[in-house]
Amino acid sequence: MIMKTALTIAGSDSCGGAGIQADIKTMTMNGVYAMSAITALTAQNTVGVTGISEVSPDFLMKQLDAVFSDIFPDAVKTGMLSGEGLIGVIAERLSFYKAKNIVVDPVMIATSGARLISENAVKTLKERLLPLATVVTPNIPEAEVLSGIAIKTPEDMEKAAKAIAEEYGCAVLLKGGHSINDANDLLYADGEKRWFKGKRIDNPNTHGTGCTLSSAIAANLAKGYDLFTSVERAKEYISGALAAMLDLGKGSGPMNHAYKLFE
Repeated sequence: MIMKTALTIAGSDSCGGAGIQADIKTMTMNGVYAMSAITALTAQNTVGVTGISEVSPDFLMKQLDAVFSDIFPDAVKTGMLSGEGLIGVIAERLSFYKAKNIVVDPVMIATSGARLISENAVKTLKERLLPLATVVTPNIPEAEVLSGIAIKTPEDMEKAAKAIAEEYGCAVLLKGGHSINDANDLLYADGEKRWFKGKRIDNPNTHGTGCTLSSAIAANLAKGYDLFTSVERAKEYISGALAAMLDLGKGSGPMNHAYKLFE
């Protein structure tokens, strides 16, 4: 049996709701074989993060070489990358191996508004990784950083997505929410914009939604779907995972990535 494959390059979440663990669950449930290159270990749960141990750029390179030299991924997804050295290694190796279907989730700003990566890391992300991306999936605060445009309205979302796409030569899925709309996302690709209308699901347990959406997009791109269809299918999947109303932990809990097993 031959399966399509996808690689996630991200940090580990010890509580399993986000990061590498969420990515692997998502890719598996979306029908591809999941592989990983871990950028950092975290000690975290639904309440918060108590420790981070970043891997060295050299060890990350060894992980990437191990994957690409043996089971070449049909798609790649990147998550939170805290250091400019790690971002540089990822960009260099993805270019070297001519990786395809690259989904960049530019995790830069926490829900609380706190900056998660340094200015130098943001600069390296912009200069080296975004130009390699098939699609970048920022939320509104991240899109403001990438575009330099304050986003207050759907029209602002359109301006920002266009600016990012033209600056970096990639498609942009600008995720709504953040008080602007009911989870309506905007895809700007090849000079065209498409809105994906969504209804906000009344579930406080949303830990890992960004990781899950980008991984589902990567999985569907790996299977050969076009970008529009991949985004559509990814949004359907995450809506189902949220609607399953899993309730674990004392804080913002995870969604049920395996909800289809219980239907």
